[in-house]
Amino acid sequence: MDIPTSKLFLKRSITVKAVVTHRWKEEAQQQLQAQINQIDSQLQQMEMQAQRMISEIQRQSMQPPGPQVLQQIENIQGQVNQRKSELLDQKNQILQQLQQVQVLQLEQEVNQGQIESLFSIERGENLVEKMQVEILLRDGVLEEIRGDL
Repeated sequence: MDIPTSKLFLKRSITVKAVVTHRWKEEAQQQLQAQINQIDSQLQQMEMQAQRMISEIQRQSMQPPGPQVLQQIENIQGQVNQRKSELLDQKNQILQQLQQVQVLQLEQEVNQGQIESLFSIERGENLVEKMQVEILLRDGVLEEIRGDL
């Protein structure tokens, strides 16, 4: 395949937008709820693992527990509390996203993310225009390509 030397192939990011429909809102809400459920499950598993570890340390130590044992238990609880705080922050962010999805108007356009695309450019063409491309989806189906391909 001969490639003309006056042509250059580059990569660009294309903005992906979606039209808000009933189906889109339902799917977005389901995905966000699944993420919330996953975080809740992680929190529950972490609590159980921490309790098992602490119980095992206490079982193996002498009574009353010495300062090293108490320090180990404190370290575990500190790590658990830090991770719990991170997970709760994530959960709060997802809850905010869920609220935002619920108030979106039908037929509104929302950003879905970006994808990479290759394109060619030749002498005399406008690079800025070629970089400003976006696609619009309706329920996952390409509805429109905006910009200079």
